[in-house]
Amino acid sequence: MKTFFHDLYDDAKNILKKDPAARNILTVILLYPGFHVLVWHKINHFLYKKHLYFISRLLSQLARFLTGIEIHPGAVIGRRLFIDHGMGIVIGETSIIGDDCTIYHGVTLGGTGKEKKKRHPTLKNNIIVGCGAKVLGNIVISDNVKIGANSVVLKDVPKNSTVVGIPGVVKNK
Repeated sequence: MKTFFHDLYDDAKNILKKDPAARNILTVILLYPGFHVLVWHKINHFLYKKHLYFISRLLSQLARFLTGIEIHPGAVIGRRLFIDHGMGIVIGETSIIGDDCTIYHGVTLGGTGKEKKKRHPTLKNNIIVGCGAKVLGNIVISDNVKIGANSVVLKDVPKNSTVVGIPGVVKNK
Protein backbone atom coordinates (compact mmCIF):
# COMPACT_ATOMS: atom_id res chain seq x y z
CA MET A 1 0.00 0.00 0.00
CA LYS A 2 2.93 2.30 0.73
CA THR A 3 4.19 2.08 -2.85
CA PHE A 4 0.64 2.65 -4.19
CA PHE A 5 0.37 6.04 -2.50
CA HIS A 6 4.04 6.86 -3.05
CA ASP A 7 3.67 6.19 -6.78
CA LEU A 8 0.53 8.34 -6.95
CA TYR A 9 2.27 11.18 -5.13
CA ASP A 10 5.18 10.81 -7.57
CA ASP A 11 2.71 10.98 -10.48
CA ALA A 12 1.10 14.13 -9.05
CA LYS A 13 4.50 15.81 -8.54
CA ASN A 14 5.43 14.93 -12.12
CA ILE A 15 2.25 16.55 -13.47
CA LEU A 16 2.95 19.64 -11.37
CA LYS A 17 6.47 19.79 -12.82
CA LYS A 18 5.45 19.27 -16.47
CA ASP A 19 2.23 21.30 -16.68
CA PRO A 20 2.73 25.07 -16.49
CA ALA A 21 -0.99 25.51 -15.72
CA ALA A 22 -0.79 23.38 -12.57
CA ARG A 23 -0.59 25.66 -9.53
CA ASN A 24 -0.13 23.17 -6.69
CA ILE A 25 -0.27 19.47 -5.87
CA LEU A 26 -3.77 19.67 -4.39
CA THR A 27 -5.09 21.09 -7.67
CA VAL A 28 -3.51 18.19 -9.56
CA ILE A 29 -4.96 15.59 -7.19
CA LEU A 30 -8.47 17.08 -7.19
CA LEU A 31 -8.90 18.42 -10.73
CA TYR A 32 -6.72 16.56 -13.23
CA PRO A 33 -8.43 13.70 -15.10
CA GLY A 34 -5.02 12.43 -16.22
CA PHE A 35 -4.18 11.87 -12.57
CA HIS A 36 -7.59 10.39 -11.75
CA VAL A 37 -7.35 7.80 -14.51
CA LEU A 38 -3.93 6.71 -13.21
CA VAL A 39 -5.48 6.06 -9.78
CA TRP A 40 -8.24 4.01 -11.41
CA HIS A 41 -5.75 2.15 -13.62
CA LYS A 42 -3.53 1.13 -10.71
CA ILE A 43 -6.56 -0.44 -9.01
CA ASN A 44 -7.92 -1.99 -12.21
CA HIS A 45 -4.54 -3.40 -13.23
CA PHE A 46 -4.17 -5.00 -9.80
CA LEU A 47 -7.60 -6.64 -10.17
CA TYR A 48 -6.80 -7.72 -13.73
CA LYS A 49 -3.60 -9.44 -12.60
CA LYS A 50 -5.70 -11.31 -10.00
CA HIS A 51 -7.86 -12.61 -12.91
CA LEU A 52 -10.83 -10.48 -11.85
CA TYR A 53 -11.40 -9.52 -15.47
CA PHE A 54 -15.05 -8.51 -15.31
CA ILE A 55 -14.75 -6.17 -12.33
CA SER A 56 -11.53 -4.63 -13.66
CA ARG A 57 -13.17 -3.96 -17.06
CA LEU A 58 -16.31 -2.62 -15.40
CA LEU A 59 -14.29 -0.19 -13.29
CA SER A 60 -12.17 0.83 -16.30
CA GLN A 61 -15.37 1.72 -18.16
CA LEU A 62 -16.49 3.78 -15.18
CA ALA A 63 -13.11 5.56 -15.24
CA ARG A 64 -13.57 6.16 -18.98
CA PHE A 65 -17.00 7.67 -18.34
CA LEU A 66 -15.62 9.95 -15.62
CA THR A 67 -12.37 11.03 -17.32
CA GLY A 68 -12.81 10.56 -21.08
CA ILE A 69 -9.66 8.42 -21.05
CA GLU A 70 -9.84 4.70 -21.83
CA ILE A 71 -7.08 2.49 -20.46
CA HIS A 72 -7.57 -1.26 -20.65
CA PRO A 73 -6.78 -2.81 -17.25
CA GLY A 74 -4.30 -5.18 -18.91
CA ALA A 75 -2.09 -2.32 -20.11
CA VAL A 76 1.23 -1.96 -18.27
CA ILE A 77 2.10 1.62 -17.33
CA GLY A 78 5.42 2.74 -15.90
CA ARG A 79 6.13 5.57 -13.50
CA ARG A 80 5.35 9.24 -13.95
CA LEU A 81 3.06 9.06 -17.00
CA PHE A 82 1.74 12.54 -17.80
CA ILE A 83 -1.59 12.56 -19.61
CA ASP A 84 -2.29 16.15 -20.65
CA HIS A 85 -5.83 17.11 -21.73
CA GLY A 86 -6.56 13.39 -21.90
CA MET A 87 -9.97 13.38 -23.58
CA GLY A 88 -10.20 10.69 -26.23
CA ILE A 89 -7.08 8.73 -25.31
CA VAL A 90 -7.31 4.97 -25.89
CA ILE A 91 -4.64 2.60 -24.53
CA GLY A 92 -5.11 -1.03 -25.57
CA GLU A 93 -4.85 -4.22 -23.54
CA THR A 94 -1.32 -5.31 -24.45
CA SER A 95 0.19 -1.80 -24.51
CA ILE A 96 3.30 -1.21 -22.44
CA ILE A 97 4.30 2.31 -21.47
CA GLY A 98 7.69 2.99 -19.88
CA ASP A 99 8.71 5.69 -17.42
CA ASP A 100 8.48 9.47 -17.86
CA CYS A 101 6.21 9.45 -20.93
CA THR A 102 3.81 12.21 -21.98
CA ILE A 103 0.62 11.56 -23.93
CA TYR A 104 -1.65 14.31 -25.26
CA HIS A 105 -5.38 14.19 -26.05
CA GLY A 106 -6.80 12.04 -28.80
CA VAL A 107 -3.93 9.53 -28.85
CA THR A 108 -4.56 5.87 -29.64
CA LEU A 109 -2.18 3.09 -28.68
CA GLY A 110 -4.09 0.46 -30.61
CA GLY A 111 -3.98 -2.93 -32.23
CA THR A 112 -4.25 -3.82 -35.90
CA GLY A 113 -6.00 -7.18 -35.71
CA LYS A 114 -7.87 -9.69 -33.62
CA GLU A 115 -4.96 -11.92 -32.61
CA LYS A 116 -4.80 -12.87 -28.93
CA LYS A 117 -1.06 -12.28 -28.45
CA LYS A 118 0.78 -8.94 -28.03
CA ARG A 119 -0.95 -6.62 -30.49
CA HIS A 120 -0.46 -3.12 -29.11
CA PRO A 121 2.62 -0.88 -29.03
CA THR A 122 5.41 -0.71 -26.50
CA LEU A 123 6.61 2.78 -25.59
CA LYS A 124 10.00 2.74 -23.90
CA ASN A 125 11.10 5.63 -21.64
CA ASN A 126 10.83 9.39 -22.11
CA ILE A 127 8.41 9.35 -25.06
CA ILE A 128 6.20 12.26 -26.10
CA VAL A 129 3.11 11.38 -28.16
CA GLY A 130 1.49 14.45 -29.74
CA CYS A 131 -2.25 15.04 -29.83
CA GLY A 132 -4.24 12.88 -32.21
CA ALA A 133 -1.36 10.50 -32.96
CA LYS A 134 -2.13 6.86 -33.64
CA VAL A 135 0.49 4.26 -32.72
CA LEU A 136 -0.74 0.93 -34.00
CA GLY A 137 0.31 -2.69 -33.77
CA ASN A 138 2.95 -4.69 -31.94
CA ILE A 139 5.73 -2.16 -32.48
CA VAL A 140 8.43 -0.68 -30.26
CA ILE A 141 8.96 3.06 -29.82
CA SER A 142 12.48 3.32 -28.38
CA ASP A 143 13.75 5.75 -25.74
CA ASN A 144 13.60 9.54 -26.17
CA VAL A 145 11.25 9.58 -29.18
CA LYS A 146 8.86 12.40 -30.08
CA ILE A 147 5.79 11.54 -32.15
CA GLY A 148 4.23 14.51 -33.92
CA ALA A 149 0.58 15.47 -33.67
CA ASN A 150 -1.76 13.41 -35.86
CA SER A 151 1.02 11.07 -37.00
CA VAL A 152 0.21 7.43 -37.72
CA VAL A 153 3.06 5.18 -36.58
CA LEU A 154 3.04 1.62 -37.92
CA LYS A 155 6.70 0.59 -37.61
CA ASP A 156 9.36 0.42 -34.90
CA VAL A 157 11.08 3.74 -34.16
CA PRO A 158 14.77 3.97 -33.17
CA LYS A 159 15.81 5.88 -30.05
CA ASN A 160 16.37 9.66 -30.08
CA SER A 161 14.11 10.14 -33.12
CA THR A 162 11.22 12.34 -34.16
CA VAL A 163 8.37 10.80 -36.16
CA VAL A 164 5.86 12.80 -38.20
CA GLY A 165 3.32 12.19 -40.93
CA ILE A 166 0.90 9.62 -42.26
CA PRO A 167 2.36 7.08 -42.27
CA GLY A 168 4.96 8.15 -39.70
CA VAL A 169 8.41 8.90 -41.08
CA VAL A 170 11.53 9.14 -38.90
CA LYS A 171 12.97 12.64 -39.39
CA ASN A 172 16.23 12.23 -37.46
CA LYS A 173 18.21 9.53 -35.71
